[in-house]
Amino acid sequence: MKIIYIHSWAEFLHHTSQLDQWAFRGQLRADLPLLSSLSRRLSRFCENQQLWPLLERRTLRVFRRKAHVYLSDKNLLNNDLRCIAMMQHHGSATRLLDFTKSPFVAAFFALESAHNDSVVYALNTPVLWHRAPNFDRTLTRQSIDPRVSQNFEKYFFNNQLPLIWFGEPSEMDQRLIAQSGLFVVPGQLGKPLDELLDSYRVEGEPLLVQLLLDKSVRQEAMKELYRMNITYASLWPDLEGLSRSMNQELELIWQPLIDEFL
Repeated sequence: MKIIYIHSWAEFLHHTSQLDQWAFRGQLRADLPLLSSLSRRLSRFCENQQLWPLLERRTLRVFRRKAHVYLSDKNLLNNDLRCIAMMQHHGSATRLLDFTKSPFVAAFFALESAHNDSVVYALNTPVLWHRAPNFDRTLTRQSIDPRVSQNFEKYFFNNQLPLIWFGEPSEMDQRLIAQSGLFVVPGQLGKPLDELLDSYRVEGEPLLVQLLLDKSVRQEAMKELYRMNITYASLWPDLEGLSRSMNQELELIWQPLIDEFL
């Protein structure tokens, strides 16, 4: 994994402008591995990894049995990826990793609550679009597409293949649209994304870049992101997003007032 140290907003703009069509993910802490929420939760509460596929299948089955009472369109539960994306949207731990096509959206999620250094990961999706894992060249992105019936069961639920897929569900919700979002789906829950990418690696061609954001970047970055209308209100277009955006409003009004009286 290539690492780039960022000490100013201008440096962030410079480096991300060279990553055209890549996908990005912001994380509050740079020392945490690129694991899904389900990977982290199972690692914490279930040491026996042989049980992980059983537990994941069970949560999906229980969700399907009960979620229909809240939905006007029950067909949304039929497709595995669409159903799991819905679970993730509403707070469930899943194997999906949230990414975005926008480095600025990723920077917002990395910096909004940051007190120390944070990180934006960049995934080389243009190269990965056409690349199959080295251990089996038949496992192309198209052939393992989890939107296709039975493919989630065949390539992901068994938790055996060190591969990834990235893309959007056939139907996207409001937040995914607002965030220019997409998902990375890992084939193994026990390995972070950078280890899974070893299956796709070719010498001299980075598939993952880590942009380490120094804590000094935050103040300028949050002001610039606000000017771009990148707030929780725009990224989560609902009452929860509006409420969360008040924290940003408070900060951007509060800081100038402090500066004025100093």
